[in-house]
Amino acid sequence: MKIYHGIDDFKKLGFAVVTSGTFDGVHIGHQKILERLNEIAKKCGGETVLITFWPHPRLVLYPDDSNLKLLNTFEEKAELLKNQGIDHLIRIPFTKEFSNLTSEEFIRQILIDTIGTKKLVIGYDHRFGKNREGSFEYLKANSAEYGFEVEEISRQDIDNVGVSSTKVRKALLEGDATTATELLGRPYSINGRVVKGEKLGRIIGFPTANIDVDFRHKLIPADGSYAVKITCSHNIYNGMLNIGYRPTVSGTRRTIEVNIFDFNQDIYGENILIDFIGRIRDEIKFEDIEALTAQLKKDKITAQKILYT
Repeated sequence: MKIYHGIDDFKKLGFAVVTSGTFDGVHIGHQKILERLNEIAKKCGGETVLITFWPHPRLVLYPDDSNLKLLNTFEEKAELLKNQGIDHLIRIPFTKEFSNLTSEEFIRQILIDTIGTKKLVIGYDHRFGKNREGSFEYLKANSAEYGFEVEEISRQDIDNVGVSSTKVRKALLEGDATTATELLGRPYSINGRVVKGEKLGRIIGFPTANIDVDFRHKLIPADGSYAVKITCSHNIYNGMLNIGYRPTVSGTRRTIEVNIFDFNQDIYGENILIDFIGRIRDEIKFEDIEALTAQLKKDKITAQKILYT
């Protein structure tokens, strides 16, 4: 897959099969669109093109709204799209100036003149251009003039899948890793760098790696304990992870700490990938360290049951 950070270096294609959108999460609803995109390209001998926008439009249009959390960084999204077999990924920098581009300008300047669109596939009720004025009906009515065909993934197909980025975010913010996995078609994941902590876990027999996620808009699941899989230096390990404020030891800031089973390596400074497989329990304040340690032993057994079944 070729990645373009803008449209200036994109060379017009002979037969481009195109879709556009934010595609946050690349969930099973998105995958339905991408499957159709690939199907058409294979049938027509064309190449698939996905246009996405970064930063996320809401972060630009509503900069004071801190509520939006994203399921993917751009790099994570690009990797997921690569795995879906997309040929070309165009990352258009979303600015206030770009947001004023009319649907007509978007169609002519980007879809036609730059990309060479011959077939456009969009999700149900997808809109584009200034004030979201562009619609499937408009495209359909003017497709002959534009020189490309347009296809909409039907409302029935979308409703049958029953998934949206909003639903995935809601599940994760409620700590429901299982539902998130079903909606995404894979476990939800975070990437982060291992940083030094207070090393309390080592003292009580459960050494943890403290994870720093530097993308501030990345969605972190609800506080609590989770069964997870950890990818470190191309190896995959099982473990359990806690998100929260560590009330038993009077913690003052939210942390992400992972205990990797059967692991004894120095990985400070390394980036690791964590997949959320299932939830163990809420974060609890225990009477003392001994009670916490006893619970962690039970948590490990629960995590192993989740991970090995």
